[in-house]
Amino acid sequence: MAQLAYIGLGNMGKGMTKNIIQNGQLSSPILLYNRTYSKALAHAEALGGSTKAQAVHTIADAVSPSDIIFTCVGDDVAVEEIINTALNDDSQTDVNGKLFVDMSTIHPDTTRRIHKQLTSHGARFISCPVFGVPAIAEAGQLICVLSGDKSDVSKILPYTVGVMARANIDLSYDSSETGQDIGKASTLKLIGNSFILSFVEQLSEGLTLAEKSGVGIDPLAQWMELMFPGPLPKYVDRMVTGDYYKREYPLFQVDLARKDLRHVTSVAEQSGMRMRSLEVVDEYLKQVKEHSGERGDIAGMYGAVRKESGLKFENE
Repeated sequence: MAQLAYIGLGNMGKGMTKNIIQNGQLSSPILLYNRTYSKALAHAEALGGSTKAQAVHTIADAVSPSDIIFTCVGDDVAVEEIINTALNDDSQTDVNGKLFVDMSTIHPDTTRRIHKQLTSHGARFISCPVFGVPAIAEAGQLICVLSGDKSDVSKILPYTVGVMARANIDLSYDSSETGQDIGKASTLKLIGNSFILSFVEQLSEGLTLAEKSGVGIDPLAQWMELMFPGPLPKYVDRMVTGDYYKREYPLFQVDLARKDLRHVTSVAEQSGMRMRSLEVVDEYLKQVKEHSGERGDIAGMYGAVRKESGLKFENE
């Protein structure tokens, strides 16, 4: 069976690697790399120690012995740094035949660029961004969006549905056919995230209007649960309970959300259109960042709408 490595151990990565170990039928310990070695070591120990996972000190230590290398980091720069390091001649790492699987949310142009870069060195590449928050990753209920050659995608299917994910959206293709685009998975992920951000902004306005108009928040929350059961009422609950400003670590950090907005706006412009609603979202996200700093979460748009409407940011 394949030797696996995982690079990037944020909250999403911790959940994914836990499920790979518990449900992925590995024949050898998964190799874990994080810029802070102590975090990789602590996570390896939490996963069961050296028989289940092993922390490594460098990207080369992760890539060199591995057949499949998963990456999941915060932005395009971080992904490209990992790939550049793996391909650096000084590392003396032979990537020929190795399969890189990027699960980050990045611009499709970045996806295309690293695909070209890796394949020029004899490596293989799959774009596999995921939908879900850390709790969903922990539960193994992510949605994977898969793009790349079908033969490569088939190699990671044993680690998706039933392991890390509840479903796949398959955009794989036969590389022998012309006109195939590995950037489609990244594009779909960005469009999906634009929906989520727009939903949260609309919920923020609706809840604020319900309070100010005298209808009340509880009836609106009940209506949301009846009409749209699932993720949207969970955002309503986060807003109503004040989780949007009380939590220490954001579920969807403002800077990452604004990065996604820039990316999807760029894709829209390349496609000859303008997404006006995202301009409103971005303005509220800027206000959240100004108020909450690094702790700012996308649900904080509720606070920004409240403040703009003459209420306190915090719904104490």
